[in-house]
Amino acid sequence: MSTVSVMSSTSLTHRYWGSHSPETRWLYSNGELLKILNKFYKRNEMQKIAADQGLDARLFHQAFVSFRKYVLEVSTLSADLHIILNDICCGAGHIDDLYPYFMRHAKQIFPMLDCMEDLRKISDLRVPANWYPEARAIHRKVIFHAGPTNSGKTHHAIQRYLAAKSGVYCGPLKLLAHEIFEKSNTAGVPCDLVTGEERTFVDAEGRQAEHVACTIEMCSVTTPYEVAVIDEIQMIRDFSRGWAWTRALLGLCAEEIHVCGEPAAINFVTELMYTTGEEVEVRNYKRLTPCSILDRAVESLDNLRPGDCIVCFSKNDIYSISRQIEIRGLECAVIYGSLPPGTKLSQAKKFNDPEDPCKILVATDAIGMGLNLSIKRIIFNSLVKPNINEKGEKELDTISTSQALQIAGRAGRFSSIFKEGEVTTMHRDDLPILKEILSRTVHAIEIAGLHPTSEQIEMFAYHLPDATLSNLIDIFVSLSQVDGMYFVCNIDDFKFLADMIQHIPLNLRSRYVFCTAPINKKQPFVCTSFLKFARQFSRDEPLTFDWVCRLVSWPLVPPKNIKDLVHLEAVHDVLDLYLWLSYRFMDMFPDANRVREIQQELDSIIQLGVRNITRLIRATETSATPGTDPLSNQRRPGPSPVSPRKVRGAPKAQDSGVEAGQLDKSLGSRLVQEGLLTPDLLRQLQKEWSKEHRQEEVGVKLVAETLNNKIKGKKK
Repeated sequence: MSTVSVMSSTSLTHRYWGSHSPETRWLYSNGELLKILNKFYKRNEMQKIAADQGLDARLFHQAFVSFRKYVLEVSTLSADLHIILNDICCGAGHIDDLYPYFMRHAKQIFPMLDCMEDLRKISDLRVPANWYPEARAIHRKVIFHAGPTNSGKTHHAIQRYLAAKSGVYCGPLKLLAHEIFEKSNTAGVPCDLVTGEERTFVDAEGRQAEHVACTIEMCSVTTPYEVAVIDEIQMIRDFSRGWAWTRALLGLCAEEIHVCGEPAAINFVTELMYTTGEEVEVRNYKRLTPCSILDRAVESLDNLRPGDCIVCFSKNDIYSISRQIEIRGLECAVIYGSLPPGTKLSQAKKFNDPEDPCKILVATDAIGMGLNLSIKRIIFNSLVKPNINEKGEKELDTISTSQALQIAGRAGRFSSIFKEGEVTTMHRDDLPILKEILSRTVHAIEIAGLHPTSEQIEMFAYHLPDATLSNLIDIFVSLSQVDGMYFVCNIDDFKFLADMIQHIPLNLRSRYVFCTAPINKKQPFVCTSFLKFARQFSRDEPLTFDWVCRLVSWPLVPPKNIKDLVHLEAVHDVLDLYLWLSYRFMDMFPDANRVREIQQELDSIIQLGVRNITRLIRATETSATPGTDPLSNQRRPGPSPVSPRKVRGAPKAQDSGVEAGQLDKSLGSRLVQEGLLTPDLLRQLQKEWSKEHRQEEVGVKLVAETLNNKIKGKKK
């Protein structure tokens, strides 16, 4: 990086030490100083020493730019720095003599450097097993139940869980925790339910049962159990949630730890348990029913059969296909991720019921776990799915072998009416790609996620009292040390919420809790509600039932179109957020029971909307602006537009021959249809775009005129 600066007219002026008499004057120019400073910057030895003090390459550059500006522009330098610079200019000193003064300046702009040693110790994540002394105090027996989907691996682990005197089940979804909760109590084993938003105690007086089913983030690492079950262990490498599986595997205080998941995780779990001195017993399972890949694609919705499940990776594809199925006189159930759990179960029940005329299911990969479905044939409508990579960036990616197997494995489940499963694609060109994906070996799991705790962030804040929570997290991650078996989970969602409420006065622990809330940041209504929750909380004003009703405009009516349905889903998320916070700040969120009652009513309203989803789609199409497609971002019939490689850098509007105005129009109408923009706001944006477009045209004309004038001048 070039460090050459443009010198001002004062560059040859002499620098003085204060206003002393001529006999105490030192003479050197800014040009000489710049040469000295640039030599210092380019010294690799200085950069290496600075790195040991906590200044990585990026921070070193920022500190140097600030130091250079200070030396060149300040009216009066400190005496000691003045003497050093004069000695270097005269040849009596060495460039390296500047280092202490450079570091003194760096510590002024980066206060963390003064306590770097303490911060490094706090952010040392190399031995996470030591974070759980209760678990290390006992010798745990670890049993790995390995096998594909529908192999009975979780069933065997649950049987041991039910036979134990006490136990905890840790699952990735609320639906799975609910399933074990109901199965346990039906089997006569009293079991409580604990999720982020719900606490259900089977004892009438609220005493805790010996068994508990929970979402994995909610498991206790201090309560002793006889048996613990950790489901879907392969999610330990998930870039967002992997830390929860790491915490459970290393921290649960249970005599037996039953781990269920893909065989690809066996070696890694064994190696991880080696660091705790615990051995792993592996029990392998095979699929209970056969599942075959067909040699023909479906190609047309006219070829659908009872028991078919069409898997899509976007809600708009679900809307479109549901509408086309209805046109053919068939009924279909619909399941996607943002639906409330009750609605998902209702749609699953409708599809599974032999007496119900609904024989087709259209779903996202939300069916991959958590729902028992009677599916004969899985049909992949596409093989391309939006993913979040390790940097927190969204990208289109062909589904992985692990994902494909998880979804395909839902066909022909052991407990369903179909004893054999089939898998194919909707489009002919996708079928060989799917076969190639399913033929691959699943990549072995090699890393586990970690996440900074509130205690670690509080210790950071003690040393850096003026830093924002977002900055504290950034500094923590930049200083954190992990060994090759671990990585720090993506913290972009946490930082997004931290930045959103930075201006609201909250103590650090409360701010941290708010920022760990599981919200959908793509929903504007959810984000604005989160902001209002935090603001009300900061005023020390309880968030009452009446206050929440005013916020969400309760009571609500059944949806009339897709936009209404999307808004109701967002309201359900807001009520979820209230319940989640109510278990962390009970006095400030006092009406959890009443909020849960209206959430159940809302679930019923959403169920009604989803049952009539094709009618909502028709209403949306009817109300759309003439000439626009309300579902314009759905994928048209045709194969997946990619090979089995990552898709990055989608073509820009000008690359695909689409004029900016046309792009703006179709995008705007789509955002209005999805409820992300109001018509008034869209009109305002169109006005601003037109104004900017006119200004750009004027600018282009001015540039052209200037060039023409220069050309004419040269000819003359």
